[in-house]
Amino acid sequence: MDLSLFLDILGIPSTSGEERRLAGFLKERLSAPEIFEYEVGDGTVNLLLDWSGTGHPSFVFCTHLDTVPPYIPPSVDLVNAGDILPDGRKAAADDTIIKGRGSCDAKGQIFSMYNACLELSREGHKDFGLLLLAGEETGSYGAKAYTKNNPGGDFVLVGEPTDNCLASASKGTKAFEVTIPGKACHSGYPEHGASAVERFVDLMNTLKLVEFPPDPFLGPTTWNVGDLLSSNPQNILSPETRFRIYFRTTFATDDLIQNKLLGASPRGTVIQAFGGDTPMMYFSEIEGIPSKPVSFGSDAPRLDKFARRAICGPGSILTAHTDKEYVLVSDLKKAVEQYILIYKTVYSNK
Repeated sequence: MDLSLFLDILGIPSTSGEERRLAGFLKERLSAPEIFEYEVGDGTVNLLLDWSGTGHPSFVFCTHLDTVPPYIPPSVDLVNAGDILPDGRKAAADDTIIKGRGSCDAKGQIFSMYNACLELSREGHKDFGLLLLAGEETGSYGAKAYTKNNPGGDFVLVGEPTDNCLASASKGTKAFEVTIPGKACHSGYPEHGASAVERFVDLMNTLKLVEFPPDPFLGPTTWNVGDLLSSNPQNILSPETRFRIYFRTTFATDDLIQNKLLGASPRGTVIQAFGGDTPMMYFSEIEGIPSKPVSFGSDAPRLDKFARRAICGPGSILTAHTDKEYVLVSDLKKAVEQYILIYKTVYSNK
């Protein structure tokens, strides 16, 4: 494995919306019989490295080009067996640790999938490709564009940080923009107004008490708030709060979320749905590769022109999106081996 290539990939910032530079670098640096570039429509591009000779390989390795902010440059260190890793685990053996934004989400997947493709090519296999998509972190825009304009195939293996386990199932997502009205007044006389901030707090407390049906397979339904805004000065009651709320849904709750949110919201609240994905099952099991359910989203639901879909990759989701993001070289090597095994198993069963 050429770790210098991996470090070069990590050295190019590719926060969502800014991944075109990385795509250009990969188009020049990576080697494949054919490389296709597809405009997404928002200034970003998707890439397909194709070994099939058709432009539409049956088996596709797939991961994403973009990362979450902020950019964290890469670093490399040696670790000894027993050393404490950034997430608190102990290193099982002497190893090399690579830190930095994208190391496990998902540039580690780009690097390990590419190495798997090179090995498969050396062994004489042909009907496969490597699809690199833009915009996964902000709405799967690259996956949507690719699906709209391409026919899909038989099997897509999506690279995400799963501790090198296959995802047996993944939670769904539901996103909403919520506006809560209030009535501005002098904060010394709050009885003459209504604070939208207090109404927001009431909503949060009510949602905490909502009993979502338990799911025996995917576990609890969770939610998170972002982009919270109330622009009132401190001496004026808030006339309005706006925010995004993002639910991680299960098989038991996916159809209930909007009504639950509506029922908990204060009078006059405006709720705009931004869609999402339903929970998904991944039935493709490979002997020797463990599987587990995951709580994160991915491009997999949007790649629905593929007959079969799976998720697997090196690194931990618990360090992705944090300043502790890292991947071990041993995990990258294991991912290469497993990607090759998955490809060969899929084709031996056709």
